[in-house]
Amino acid sequence: AQVVESGGGLVQAGGSLTISCTASASTTNIKAMAWYRQAPGKERELVAEIFTSDGTKHYTESVKGRFTFSRDNAKNTMSMQMDNLKPDDTAVYYCLVVTLHGYEVSDYWGQGTQVTVSS
Repeated sequence: AQVVESGGGLVQAGGSLTISCTASASTTNIKAMAWYRQAPGKERELVAEIFTSDGTKHYTESVKGRFTFSRDNAKNTMSMQMDNLKPDDTAVYYCLVVTLHGYEVSDYWGQGTQVTVSS
């Protein structure tokens, strides 16, 4: 499977961006999709995740109410609308796709997309 992110860029504080992630059409049995981010000098952290079994979503506390995560099952894509962006949101955002075939769990990461929020 291949995973590709798009949509990052530069925005002023208070602005909005939408980032997207697309898994290749050959990707099947997706069990979860998630967004992680990594700021310079910091560890990668989970931003949001969605479980395909029931659509349950989780957001890290710092983005609740500002970020909205959605998924298009038919197109193997997910997007994250990011509103009221803050300089602390500046990071490389990575998409993770988790598949399950039998008992084998596989993780597929995208290459990342840069989001920069200026103050």
